[in-house]
Amino acid sequence: MNRRRTTALPRWYDGGKTPVFTGGVGVDGYRRSVRPQGTAGDRCGRREGEAPVLPSERDVRYLESLYPPDPDLERVRAGMEAHGMPDIAIRPAYGRLLTLLVAARGARRVLEIGALAGYSAICLARGLPPGGRLISLEKNPDYARVAHAHVAAAGLADRVEIRVGDALTLMPALVAEPPHPSFDLVFIDADKQHYPDYLEWSLRLLRPGGLLVADNALMHGRVADPVDTAPAVEAMRRFNRRVATDPRLVSTMLPAYDGLVLARVREG
Repeated sequence: MNRRRTTALPRWYDGGKTPVFTGGVGVDGYRRSVRPQGTAGDRCGRREGEAPVLPSERDVRYLESLYPPDPDLERVRAGMEAHGMPDIAIRPAYGRLLTLLVAARGARRVLEIGALAGYSAICLARGLPPGGRLISLEKNPDYARVAHAHVAAAGLADRVEIRVGDALTLMPALVAEPPHPSFDLVFIDADKQHYPDYLEWSLRLLRPGGLLVADNALMHGRVADPVDTAPAVEAMRRFNRRVATDPRLVSTMLPAYDGLVLARVREG
Protein backbone atom coordinates (compact mmCIF):
# COMPACT_ATOMS: atom_id res chain seq x y z
CA MET A 1 0.00 0.00 0.00
CA ASN A 2 1.63 3.18 -1.20
CA ARG A 3 1.13 5.71 1.62
CA ARG A 4 1.89 9.21 0.39
CA ARG A 5 4.44 11.28 2.26
CA THR A 6 5.77 14.82 1.96
CA THR A 7 8.69 14.79 4.39
CA ALA A 8 12.28 14.80 3.20
CA LEU A 9 13.38 11.44 1.89
CA PRO A 10 16.66 9.90 0.73
CA ARG A 11 17.52 10.82 -2.87
CA TRP A 12 19.85 9.13 -5.34
CA TYR A 13 23.28 9.99 -4.01
CA ASP A 14 26.80 9.88 -5.46
CA GLY A 15 28.81 10.71 -2.36
CA GLY A 16 28.17 14.43 -2.58
CA LYS A 17 30.04 14.96 -5.87
CA THR A 18 26.98 16.14 -7.77
CA PRO A 19 24.72 18.88 -6.43
CA VAL A 20 21.11 17.79 -6.20
CA PHE A 21 18.33 20.36 -6.06
CA THR A 22 14.93 19.54 -4.66
CA GLY A 23 12.22 20.02 -7.25
CA GLY A 24 9.09 19.32 -5.22
CA VAL A 25 7.23 16.15 -4.31
CA GLY A 26 6.02 13.77 -6.99
CA VAL A 27 2.74 11.89 -7.12
CA ASP A 28 4.29 8.84 -5.48
CA GLY A 29 5.57 10.84 -2.49
CA TYR A 30 9.24 11.11 -3.48
CA ARG A 31 11.02 14.44 -3.67
CA ARG A 32 12.38 15.20 -7.11
CA SER A 33 15.64 16.61 -8.38
CA VAL A 34 15.78 19.31 -11.02
CA ARG A 35 17.62 18.19 -14.14
CA PRO A 36 19.65 21.03 -15.72
CA GLN A 37 18.28 21.91 -19.15
CA GLY A 38 19.94 22.70 -22.44
CA THR A 39 23.04 20.54 -21.99
CA ALA A 40 24.28 17.45 -23.76
CA GLY A 41 23.48 14.19 -22.02
CA ASP A 42 24.26 10.50 -22.17
CA ARG A 43 22.05 7.80 -23.66
CA CYS A 44 19.74 8.13 -20.61
CA GLY A 45 19.36 11.88 -21.05
CA ARG A 46 21.64 12.77 -18.13
CA ARG A 47 24.65 15.04 -18.09
CA GLU A 48 27.97 13.31 -17.61
CA GLY A 49 28.51 12.79 -13.89
CA GLU A 50 24.96 13.81 -12.99
CA ALA A 51 23.18 11.70 -10.41
CA PRO A 52 20.12 9.83 -11.76
CA VAL A 53 16.75 11.07 -10.58
CA LEU A 54 13.34 9.53 -10.15
CA PRO A 55 10.62 10.45 -12.66
CA SER A 56 9.02 13.84 -12.18
CA GLU A 57 5.32 14.29 -11.56
CA ARG A 58 5.02 15.52 -15.13
CA ASP A 59 6.67 12.31 -16.39
CA VAL A 60 4.24 10.16 -14.41
CA ARG A 61 1.22 12.11 -15.57
CA TYR A 62 2.40 11.88 -19.17
CA LEU A 63 2.70 8.10 -18.99
CA GLU A 64 -0.72 7.78 -17.35
CA SER A 65 -2.24 9.98 -20.05
CA LEU A 66 -1.39 7.32 -22.63
CA TYR A 67 -3.97 4.96 -21.13
CA PRO A 68 -7.74 5.46 -21.20
CA PRO A 69 -9.64 6.00 -17.94
CA ASP A 70 -10.45 2.83 -16.03
CA PRO A 71 -14.01 3.12 -14.65
CA ASP A 72 -13.63 0.08 -12.36
CA LEU A 73 -10.52 1.43 -10.67
CA GLU A 74 -11.87 4.97 -10.55
CA ARG A 75 -14.88 3.51 -8.75
CA VAL A 76 -12.54 2.00 -6.17
CA ARG A 77 -10.81 5.34 -5.57
CA ALA A 78 -14.15 7.08 -5.15
CA GLY A 79 -15.38 4.32 -2.84
CA MET A 80 -12.31 4.62 -0.64
CA GLU A 81 -12.93 8.33 -0.21
CA ALA A 82 -16.64 7.83 0.41
CA HIS A 83 -15.94 5.26 3.15
CA GLY A 84 -13.18 7.29 4.77
CA MET A 85 -10.53 4.70 3.94
CA PRO A 86 -6.82 5.62 3.74
CA ASP A 87 -5.60 6.53 0.27
CA ILE A 88 -2.90 3.86 0.18
CA ALA A 89 -3.92 1.73 -2.80
CA ILE A 90 -1.31 0.98 -5.45
CA ARG A 91 -0.74 3.33 -8.39
CA PRO A 92 -2.38 2.63 -11.79
CA ALA A 93 0.88 1.59 -13.49
CA TYR A 94 1.61 -0.78 -10.61
CA GLY A 95 -1.85 -2.28 -11.09
CA ARG A 96 -1.18 -2.89 -14.77
CA LEU A 97 2.08 -4.54 -13.82
CA LEU A 98 0.24 -6.95 -11.49
CA THR A 99 -2.13 -7.88 -14.32
CA LEU A 100 0.83 -8.50 -16.62
CA LEU A 101 2.68 -10.62 -14.05
CA VAL A 102 -0.34 -12.85 -13.41
CA ALA A 103 -0.92 -13.32 -17.14
CA ALA A 104 2.76 -13.81 -18.02
CA ARG A 105 3.14 -16.44 -15.30
CA GLY A 106 0.03 -18.21 -16.56
CA ALA A 107 -1.17 -18.17 -12.97
CA ARG A 108 -4.38 -19.98 -12.15
CA ARG A 109 -4.31 -19.49 -8.37
CA VAL A 110 -3.22 -16.20 -6.80
CA LEU A 111 -3.05 -15.16 -3.15
CA GLU A 112 -3.28 -11.55 -1.98
CA ILE A 113 -2.44 -10.44 1.56
CA GLY A 114 -4.24 -7.18 2.23
CA ALA A 115 -7.36 -6.40 0.17
CA LEU A 116 -8.10 -2.86 1.37
CA ALA A 117 -10.82 -1.64 -1.08
CA GLY A 118 -10.21 -4.17 -3.84
CA TYR A 119 -8.00 -2.12 -6.17
CA SER A 120 -5.16 -4.61 -6.42
CA ALA A 121 -7.60 -7.55 -6.32
CA ILE A 122 -9.22 -6.27 -9.51
CA CYS A 123 -5.82 -5.87 -11.16
CA LEU A 124 -4.70 -9.36 -10.14
CA ALA A 125 -7.97 -11.01 -11.15
CA ARG A 126 -7.86 -9.41 -14.59
CA GLY A 127 -4.75 -11.44 -15.38
CA LEU A 128 -6.35 -14.78 -14.53
CA PRO A 129 -7.58 -17.16 -17.24
CA PRO A 130 -11.13 -18.56 -17.23
CA GLY A 131 -11.45 -20.77 -14.16
CA GLY A 132 -8.63 -18.96 -12.37
CA ARG A 133 -8.98 -18.04 -8.71
CA LEU A 134 -7.78 -15.20 -6.47
CA ILE A 135 -8.00 -15.57 -2.70
CA SER A 136 -7.63 -12.22 -0.93
CA LEU A 137 -7.05 -11.98 2.82
CA GLU A 138 -8.31 -8.93 4.69
CA LYS A 139 -8.29 -8.43 8.46
CA ASN A 140 -10.78 -5.56 8.56
CA PRO A 141 -14.35 -6.82 7.88
CA ASP A 142 -15.54 -3.36 6.81
CA TYR A 143 -12.75 -3.11 4.26
CA ALA A 144 -13.56 -6.64 3.06
CA ARG A 145 -17.19 -5.67 2.39
CA VAL A 146 -16.10 -2.62 0.40
CA ALA A 147 -13.59 -4.68 -1.55
CA HIS A 148 -16.19 -7.34 -2.36
CA ALA A 149 -18.60 -4.69 -3.67
CA HIS A 150 -15.93 -3.18 -5.91
CA VAL A 151 -14.83 -6.57 -7.23
CA ALA A 152 -18.44 -7.49 -7.99
CA ALA A 153 -19.05 -4.17 -9.75
CA ALA A 154 -16.01 -4.92 -11.94
CA GLY A 155 -17.60 -8.24 -12.97
CA LEU A 156 -14.94 -10.35 -11.27
CA ALA A 157 -16.83 -11.85 -8.33
CA ASP A 158 -16.74 -15.31 -9.93
CA ARG A 159 -12.96 -15.49 -9.66
CA VAL A 160 -12.27 -13.62 -6.39
CA GLU A 161 -12.82 -14.89 -2.86
CA ILE A 162 -12.20 -12.52 0.03
CA ARG A 163 -11.49 -14.20 3.35
CA VAL A 164 -11.77 -12.13 6.52
CA GLY A 165 -9.31 -12.59 9.35
CA ASP A 166 -5.68 -12.33 10.41
CA ALA A 167 -3.45 -13.49 7.56
CA LEU A 168 -1.17 -15.30 10.02
CA THR A 169 -4.15 -17.46 10.96
CA LEU A 170 -5.58 -17.83 7.45
CA MET A 171 -2.30 -18.71 5.73
CA PRO A 172 -1.62 -21.83 7.84
CA ALA A 173 -5.18 -22.92 7.06
CA LEU A 174 -4.42 -22.56 3.35
CA VAL A 175 -1.39 -24.81 3.75
CA ALA A 176 -3.73 -27.50 5.05
CA GLU A 177 -6.06 -27.19 2.04
CA PRO A 178 -5.35 -29.49 -0.89
CA PRO A 179 -3.67 -29.25 -3.28
CA HIS A 180 -0.45 -28.11 -1.66
CA PRO A 181 1.50 -26.07 -2.61
CA SER A 182 -1.19 -24.47 -4.69
CA PHE A 183 -0.41 -20.85 -5.59
CA ASP A 184 1.32 -19.47 -8.67
CA LEU A 185 1.68 -15.91 -7.37
CA VAL A 186 1.48 -14.20 -3.98
CA PHE A 187 1.11 -10.45 -3.58
CA ILE A 188 1.92 -8.94 -0.16
CA ASP A 189 0.64 -5.48 0.72
CA ALA A 190 -0.42 -5.51 4.35
CA ASP A 191 0.92 -4.56 7.81
CA LYS A 192 4.67 -4.22 7.50
CA GLN A 193 5.61 -5.65 10.88
CA HIS A 194 4.55 -9.13 9.76
CA TYR A 195 6.26 -9.17 6.35
CA PRO A 196 8.93 -11.71 7.45
CA ASP A 197 6.18 -14.07 8.63
CA TYR A 198 4.19 -13.56 5.44
CA LEU A 199 7.31 -14.44 3.47
CA GLU A 200 7.80 -17.76 5.22
CA TRP A 201 4.18 -18.80 4.79
CA SER A 202 4.22 -17.64 1.18
CA LEU A 203 7.18 -19.88 0.43
CA ARG A 204 5.19 -22.81 1.79
CA LEU A 205 2.20 -21.91 -0.38
CA LEU A 206 3.96 -21.10 -3.67
CA ARG A 207 4.59 -23.75 -6.29
CA PRO A 208 8.12 -24.08 -7.73
CA GLY A 209 8.44 -21.33 -10.30
CA GLY A 210 5.84 -19.23 -8.47
CA LEU A 211 6.19 -15.47 -8.13
CA LEU A 212 6.32 -13.39 -4.97
CA VAL A 213 5.46 -9.71 -5.30
CA ALA A 214 5.59 -7.28 -2.36
CA ASP A 215 4.98 -3.57 -1.93
CA ASN A 216 6.61 -0.90 0.27
CA ALA A 217 10.09 -2.40 0.58
CA LEU A 218 11.48 1.10 1.14
CA MET A 219 8.75 2.41 3.47
CA HIS A 220 9.24 5.91 2.03
CA GLY A 221 12.93 5.96 2.83
CA ARG A 222 12.63 4.74 6.41
CA VAL A 223 14.43 1.41 5.87
CA ALA A 224 17.50 3.28 4.61
CA ASP A 225 17.59 5.53 7.66
CA PRO A 226 19.77 3.84 10.31
CA VAL A 227 18.28 6.07 13.02
CA ASP A 228 14.79 4.64 12.45
CA THR A 229 14.47 1.48 14.53
CA ALA A 230 10.68 1.23 14.71
CA PRO A 231 9.45 -2.40 14.85
CA ALA A 232 7.81 -2.22 11.42
CA VAL A 233 10.98 -0.75 9.88
CA GLU A 234 13.21 -3.42 11.44
CA ALA A 235 10.78 -6.09 10.22
CA MET A 236 10.94 -4.73 6.68
CA ARG A 237 14.73 -4.76 6.79
CA ARG A 238 14.64 -8.43 7.80
CA PHE A 239 12.17 -9.16 5.03
CA ASN A 240 14.33 -7.43 2.41
CA ARG A 241 17.48 -9.25 3.55
CA ARG A 242 15.73 -12.61 3.46
CA VAL A 243 14.34 -12.03 -0.03
CA ALA A 244 17.78 -10.98 -1.25
CA THR A 245 19.68 -13.90 0.33
CA ASP A 246 17.26 -16.83 0.62
CA PRO A 247 18.61 -19.68 -1.56
CA ARG A 248 15.04 -20.68 -2.42
CA LEU A 249 14.49 -17.43 -4.32
CA VAL A 250 15.76 -15.56 -7.35
CA SER A 251 14.86 -11.95 -6.69
CA THR A 252 15.23 -8.27 -7.42
CA MET A 253 14.03 -5.08 -5.73
CA LEU A 254 13.18 -1.96 -7.69
CA PRO A 255 13.23 1.59 -6.25
CA ALA A 256 9.82 2.34 -7.74
CA TYR A 257 6.45 2.82 -6.07
CA ASP A 258 8.07 2.83 -2.61
CA GLY A 259 10.10 -0.29 -3.32
CA LEU A 260 8.83 -3.18 -5.43
CA VAL A 261 9.98 -6.71 -4.59
CA LEU A 262 9.87 -9.38 -7.29
CA ALA A 263 11.01 -12.92 -6.58
CA ARG A 264 10.67 -16.36 -8.15
CA VAL A 265 10.75 -19.65 -6.27
CA ARG A 266 13.51 -21.86 -7.60
CA GLU A 267 12.53 -25.14 -9.20
CA GLY A 268 14.12 -28.44 -8.26
